[in-house]
Amino acid sequence: MSDLRPQKAPTDPTNARFLAIETSTDCLSLALGSGAPGAPLWQHTGTGGAQASTDLLPAVQGLLAQAGWTLASLDAVVFGRGPGAFTGLRTACAVAQGLAFGAGRPVLPVDSLLALAEQARQDHVEAGQPEPTRVVGLLDARMDEIYVAPYALAAGGWQALAPARLCAPEALADYLAPWWPETGGLLAGNVFDVYGPRLLGLPAARRPALPQAQALLRLAPLALAAGAAVPASEACPLYVRDKVAQTTAEREGRPVAVATPAA
Repeated sequence: MSDLRPQKAPTDPTNARFLAIETSTDCLSLALGSGAPGAPLWQHTGTGGAQASTDLLPAVQGLLAQAGWTLASLDAVVFGRGPGAFTGLRTACAVAQGLAFGAGRPVLPVDSLLALAEQARQDHVEAGQPEPTRVVGLLDARMDEIYVAPYALAAGGWQALAPARLCAPEALADYLAPWWPETGGLLAGNVFDVYGPRLLGLPAARRPALPQAQALLRLAPLALAAGAAVPASEACPLYVRDKVAQTTAEREGRPVAVATPAA
């Protein structure tokens, strides 16, 4: 269990400047701001996937122009490191690295499922619901699996209860059982329309949500104060799944032959 709460508060979070990039799903989301409540915020949304690599840099330049900021004036470049779509993760990481390296700024890698949990929390509260004490981030990993990570919300910030992992829809309830509260739990993500009938034994409130750059901004001041920033050269995506394609035999459920060494 890892603690995401800061060791010290930012000196003046209202004056911080962050660029946030989130492309772990089919949505491209950018945000520019301090992450402080009520502070000015510049945003852009567009199509993710392969299109993100074409649109991302011009959109970043547009946001900086609107704000009147330069890359060198930023405290850090924040990006959703995954898990999620491989193309989107590579794009976000590469662009964050390039921008940060060129401006001499650090990079803040943030788990995309944590950004999803934070966005769902914000949406839930704005909808007039009580603030959840536990949020489970769920993203469709395709190939009949779900990316999942449980988080607890307490005074001072989020706490990761377990690292992100892959899980079959039918196994989700058993996996989450050790961390699930009697009340105050929220399931959040983009899996409900895809796997809804297979998510058995999960009576908690459900909220459709995606990781958003605005959520990364809100997480950025605490992450920076906690020492999560890294040099641009050290930033890397969090894939979770190493294999992205199945063989024909695997798709059809046939046994797969394993080569054995000759005698």
